[in-house]
Amino acid sequence: MNTGNCNYEDVEVEATIPRKKSKKEKKDKKSKLHNDDSGVSTPVHDEEVVASDAAEGKPKKKKEKKDRKDKKEKKKEKRERERSGEDGDDAEPKSKKGKKDKKKKRDADDDAETNGTSNGHSNGEEAIAEVVNGSEPSTTATGQYQQTSALATVSQAEITNFLDTHQITVTDPLSDKPLRPIMKFSHLPSSALISKNPFTCFKEPTPIQAASWPFGLSGRDIVGVAETGSGKTMGFGLPLVTAVLGLPKTKGPGRIRAVVVSPTRELAMQTNEQLSKLGELVGLNTVCVYGGASKDDQRALLRKGDIIVATPGRLKDFLEEGAVKLDNAKFVVLDEADRMLDKGFEDDIKQILSACPRKEGRQTLMYTATWPQSVQALASTFMVSPVKIQIGGNPSGDLQANARIEQRVEVVDPKVKEQRLLQLLKAQPRNERVLVFCLYKKEATRVENFLRQRGGLKVAGIHGDLKQEQRTRSLEAFKKGETPVLVATDVAARGLDIPEVKLVINCTFPLTIEDYVHRIGRTGRAGKTGQAITLFTEHDKSHSGELINILKAAGQPVPQELLKFGTTVKKKTHGTYGAFFKDVDMSQKGTKITFD
Repeated sequence: MNTGNCNYEDVEVEATIPRKKSKKEKKDKKSKLHNDDSGVSTPVHDEEVVASDAAEGKPKKKKEKKDRKDKKEKKKEKRERERSGEDGDDAEPKSKKGKKDKKKKRDADDDAETNGTSNGHSNGEEAIAEVVNGSEPSTTATGQYQQTSALATVSQAEITNFLDTHQITVTDPLSDKPLRPIMKFSHLPSSALISKNPFTCFKEPTPIQAASWPFGLSGRDIVGVAETGSGKTMGFGLPLVTAVLGLPKTKGPGRIRAVVVSPTRELAMQTNEQLSKLGELVGLNTVCVYGGASKDDQRALLRKGDIIVATPGRLKDFLEEGAVKLDNAKFVVLDEADRMLDKGFEDDIKQILSACPRKEGRQTLMYTATWPQSVQALASTFMVSPVKIQIGGNPSGDLQANARIEQRVEVVDPKVKEQRLLQLLKAQPRNERVLVFCLYKKEATRVENFLRQRGGLKVAGIHGDLKQEQRTRSLEAFKKGETPVLVATDVAARGLDIPEVKLVINCTFPLTIEDYVHRIGRTGRAGKTGQAITLFTEHDKSHSGELINILKAAGQPVPQELLKFGTTVKKKTHGTYGAFFKDVDMSQKGTKITFD
């Protein structure tokens, strides 16, 4: 019996003694009672809690679910108190939250900065707004251009006199008061490139450089319209190298950070030579790719390049092959842009630009000698609020010859044309460089042989039938003065900077008046004077009207023999649409017509 009674007593004890609860459960129950609506806190024993649960018959899972819900509500209330500043005791959670908020704010600021400076237009507009308000522009879109104190102290009268003297017209769609021109090299802001003194051999900036550098360094898109030999290459070269230094380096086909597109091989090589000198000073590699040379050699160079100078066709080939990517090319230059677009490179240019970042995410510069209305409309699709800088008294951008060039037109018989050419060359001082232009490649070869064999002159040729090595060799010999006479087709008429050319002779008149202006533009460069002689025949009479207009606009004499051919100007034809093409100003809005 004693054993049995002890057993019963043991059973009773097991039934009445509660199990030991965890600290978490105790804490949850206490917090629940503490937050009760009555607001009265009553001590609760573990035995009572277990007994009440058993009496009510609540399942354990239901109870835990309710506890979790209560816990979430409590945390929510706590967060609300922290936001309103009521909870001063919970310093640690608030501190953590503050750190997270600061990190989010920093990320948002970084995103805003990236979006604002991808092409520099946001910050550039702020800088321009500061100028409009009369204050100094602190920094530019790229964060690298800042007006120096030396430039800031220059009087406005001196700035106006400089612009008027050099006939500089700046049209900025974002401001009525453009940035001040950099009239001296000492006005340039300090940078890694400027510290290397890249302009020691130059006296002062040219007008196109002085006017375009502030905007180029500010990250703005630019349309530069200036005569040949005005220093356009260095006008975009300085902002280009400065911008590339501020872009992150990458590896592989996408390492190219800037691209310059030129219409001809010779111009591309010349541009590459000048940019290489700037790039070498700051450790940048410039690569030149063009047709007529080994693709394998150029493909190997592309793997090490930071800046690429190319002709449209070869660059298009490399893009299609995947040998180069322009995803990171945030600085794009179209050199002699009107020529490329006018001569059928429009599709190639569009493909190249589509491979680059979008126009809002890149800086695009176009430098050219002419800017006709049709090209303006097309180019506006490539750029964002571009600043137009016009050098010379021709704000419309119509075709105009260099006023420093003395133009002389001789009407001759086609049969004696080459004999007259030989007389003109023999009348020139010895070793004076003369550039002779022919219309066709076969004609250039014939004239070259004629001058060498009949005249005994040192002469070289440059045209499409020659290999690239021969063309380069002929051009270098002419530049150095080893060969005083160079016979060329129009391939050498655009953009080539051949120093000390005193005379240009048009043995055969070109197909267009634009080609005539660019042919004679090989002389009278960089502020110097020059002479151009044109042998005009009856076969060229369809161009007489246009030629007379060019001569009159430049203040040159018009011979009576030329006037006999008439002054009628033939209607221009489009390369694709022929004579039915109409040059329309696409910037003007359409006229709404209402019928009664």
